[in-house]
Amino acid sequence: MARQTLRWLTHWDWSLFWRGFWSVVLLGLFLIGVPGARPDPSSDDFQALGLARDHLFDFVEWEAGTLLDKAANDALGLQSYMTEDERIQYVSDYLTLVNEITVLEQQVADIYIDPSVDDPQEVSAALRDRRDSLRAEQEQRQALAEAIVQAQVSGMLAEQGLGVGGQVLPPVSIRFARLPTIMIISPRDHIERTGSYVLEHGLTVDQMEIIEGSVDEELDVSSLIVPLGGLAVYPAMLIETGYAPHVFEIAAHEWTHHYLTFYPLGFNYGVTPELYTMNETVASIVGKEIGWAVLDRYYPEYAGPPPDWTPAPVEETEEPSPEELPAFDFRAEMHKTRVRADELLAAGKIGQAEQYMEERRVYFIENGYRIRKLNQAYFAFYGLYADEPGATGSDPVGPAIRELRYYSPSLLDFVKSMRGMTSFTQIRDALEEALQKRNSVGRQSTIGF
Repeated sequence: MARQTLRWLTHWDWSLFWRGFWSVVLLGLFLIGVPGARPDPSSDDFQALGLARDHLFDFVEWEAGTLLDKAANDALGLQSYMTEDERIQYVSDYLTLVNEITVLEQQVADIYIDPSVDDPQEVSAALRDRRDSLRAEQEQRQALAEAIVQAQVSGMLAEQGLGVGGQVLPPVSIRFARLPTIMIISPRDHIERTGSYVLEHGLTVDQMEIIEGSVDEELDVSSLIVPLGGLAVYPAMLIETGYAPHVFEIAAHEWTHHYLTFYPLGFNYGVTPELYTMNETVASIVGKEIGWAVLDRYYPEYAGPPPDWTPAPVEETEEPSPEELPAFDFRAEMHKTRVRADELLAAGKIGQAEQYMEERRVYFIENGYRIRKLNQAYFAFYGLYADEPGATGSDPVGPAIRELRYYSPSLLDFVKSMRGMTSFTQIRDALEEALQKRNSVGRQSTIGF
């Protein structure tokens, strides 16, 4: 009994200390030290805060409640007393529970939307009761599910060498949440993220339209409010989802942001547009690889094929015949849209570019992609995640980073190469060096044979 009590106290003190320590360090770096995280009061876009002030997300309240809750649950350390199979089953059951809640919430929403339903409250009563019962169960299970996910992601990061003495620093820490939204600001005459402000969860479409309209009109900019899949506060906020691949990928993605904060790449997040893209692309690559590796080991039914960073061939290929063409290629069409919009904006044809993007938005909707608004701010946000082609257009940063990962011997080597960079020139230099090494090895192999 004494030995078990000592183990409990040791685990509690260590977990509580590190969680509080890294929370303070990371919050300080993001709000004080990281240039890209500091609002610039002299910027015109900073005025957007005033226009959206009634809808800003309260980080202080969220952090206080989350840290207290996680500290209390970490004190128990229940996952340490479970077998691996029990941990896997627990997370699987938790994700199934979240999926069921999501379905019920959609069914309730459909009833309230249906104009033929005279009394939606009465008609949806049974569904709402079931939903609320499952929500209460989910809240009881959440902390332990988070602890297991943290341990599985942390273990895989350590296996890849992204740790010190087997300990991942900062520790992986997540919180499933109904995430806030983010308002992106871009100039109208070119595509660039010049401002981003986190707003509260649950904004209705009409509220978004009112806020965006006020910002666009008063500041003469392009704005867009979009949902988030994750947010690199500490603990990291993860979207509440029952889809396992997203859970583990986003957990590793947000941890990568925490990790990079202590290196030039992350510390200079947002100083230049290319640094936005560099940070998000590296985090996306790490997230996809670690997320897939966790799934492959623990949840193989969700794993699918591993990430493939093979560079696209440079040479021109023959045009496929009409019967070989896919019905609709979203990435190819979005790439085409971004390239043409950039061309029009570069020529000073702002109105024509905005009309073109609206026409393309209608085209996407006709093909099943319900995009609420397609404008400069849309590309300024989605173009940052350049681990896959599409909204990045002809921006060379993402393809170069993907190619560097392809030629890197391991994920650790790739991260080590990228974490000290602060410019696209450094990526090109590293890529050229990697290609030279590869060619040299190829020649040696040929001679040896």
